[in-house]
Order: sequence, then C-alpha cells, then structure tokens
Amino acid sequence: MRRRSGLRNAVEYGIAVAVLKSLEWTPLAVAHRLARGYTRLLDVALPRLRRVARRNLSMALPDLGEARHAEIVDGVFCSIARLLVTFARFPSIRPENLDRWISVEGMEHVQAALATGRGVLFATAHLGNWELSAYGYALLAAPMNVVARRLDNPLIDRLVERRRALSGNRVILKHDSARAVLKALAANEAVGVLTDQNAALDSGVFVDFFGIPAAANAGFAKLAAHSGAVVIPGFALWSTERCRYILRFFPPIAMTGDAQRDTQAVQARVEAAVREHPDQWLWIHRRWKTRPPGTPPLYENATAAART
Repeated sequence: MRRRSGLRNAVEYGIAVAVLKSLEWTPLAVAHRLARGYTRLLDVALPRLRRVARRNLSMALPDLGEARHAEIVDGVFCSIARLLVTFARFPSIRPENLDRWISVEGMEHVQAALATGRGVLFATAHLGNWELSAYGYALLAAPMNVVARRLDNPLIDRLVERRRALSGNRVILKHDSARAVLKALAANEAVGVLTDQNAALDSGVFVDFFGIPAAANAGFAKLAAHSGAVVIPGFALWSTERCRYILRFFPPIAMTGDAQRDTQAVQARVEAAVREHPDQWLWIHRRWKTRPPGTPPLYENATAAART
C-alpha cells in the first residue's frame, strides 16, 4: 500500500472534524439537512460508489428492476446521513435521553445468553446504524467490546475510536483480535462483530449470499466454537413510523462447530435482515469482490473506474 502523506491525513482530518462539529452543534433538523448534503457530495465526488451499488443490486435483487434499484441506492445515502448525525451527537446521547434515538426489542435473548456465563458474540452488519447499536447497548446494559479495523488515516482513526469509547465501549483491533475476543468472552462480556464484509481467500470460506458465492471470514464461527459463546444477531434499523432506530436482537444462531456451516448460518441471518430493509444496507461495498478460483471478477477494475 502506498504510504499516505502527512498533509493528506491532516486535510482529511480537518474535513472530518468540520463535518462532525457542524452536525453536532447545529439544531437537529439543520444537522439532518446538512448530512444529506454531505452524502450527496459523496455520491457526486465518488460515482464508483453508486456504480458498485447498482451492480450489487442487479446481481442480488434482479427482479426489483432498475427504478427500484435507484431508489434503494438513494436510500443508502440517506441511511449514511442519519448515521453521521447520530455519530456526531454521541457526546450528548446519555441514558436519560437515549429513548429519543433508539429503542430495543428482543433483549430477553441477550439476557438468556449472558446467563450461560460464556459471553455473547453479536453478529451484526453494515445495516441501519451499527455505530449507534453498540453505543446504545453500552448505555442500556453494559459496555461491550467492538471489533474494528484501523482506518487508513490515523488521525481520523483516533477521532472515531474516542467517540466509540464515550459510552464505555472498548475497541478491539481486527488484525489481532482473537486473543482479546476470547478473553472478553471468558469474562462473560459481549463482543460485537461486523460479519458482512468481503473476505480474502486466505481467511474466508465461500457461502451463499443472495444466491451468489461470497467470501466470508470464518474467524467469527471459529471464535464461537472455541469459546462456546452464544451468537446473537442484532441490528439497529431505522423506523420511519417511530422516527427512531429499533435495536432488534434475534434468537441465537445454533453453532455446530463446522466453520463453513456456521458461517453460512450467520450470513443467512444477515441476508434476511437486508432483504427486509434493503435501503439501509451498505450496497456501495464490493461484497462479492473475492471470487472462487478460476471465476471472472464481478466488478470493473480500478483503472477503468478511475477514468470515469
């Protein structure tokens, strides 16, 4: 990877701080309008994001048609805007006003899992508001451990980590997470993992995801098998009717100890949630980038993308 310049990091950091503060300090209605403006700029500045989303939708949900695909992609950018506003407002979100932002359903599944004493592995995804789900859980129940990779910009990485920790949550770095995750689970703590990202050939197994072979990291299933932790799917999904997020926990996924089979079970739960709320999933991610050996790529190459 090309080394990033200090100037580039500083400029990006300055933009990130300006965006966050504008969303934190303005009235809420204004903040939402600003956030939509920011995501529209993102859409225009990086047209490849929309192309990737349309490509993903054409493969995963071909029956919906191009007009509905366009609506879903617009919804994705709206969803990102809502996430930005809540992330910016973390310093002012406290237990006493949390219900203005999010409510919870299915907490009994989490309580039953913790009663086993083996810890809880939350299987979540880039669906709805994954940042608020972890933040809100800490204020509702207890601080949890969040597995995350370092961002390319170290200044922004520290900014994001500080905000994530405001509710008491602890960040476990993804590149060296196994030991820390197992330690947390042995202490009967909760660990949240985003399970919907593309995995490399050397770390993933191919599972069916929307009828397409997708490389998914098998480490989550292996950690569950090794620790005996209960696997609970959970997603913070926007409800237009309630004007807030609903953090919904589902019944546990039974783990068999077979990494391939268990990874497929987790991905099936993610797929079901995405199908229910397609405009809240991050379709702009190249989910099917890693292909089975001998099969052609599904996305245009970086050189072609850079020309448009």
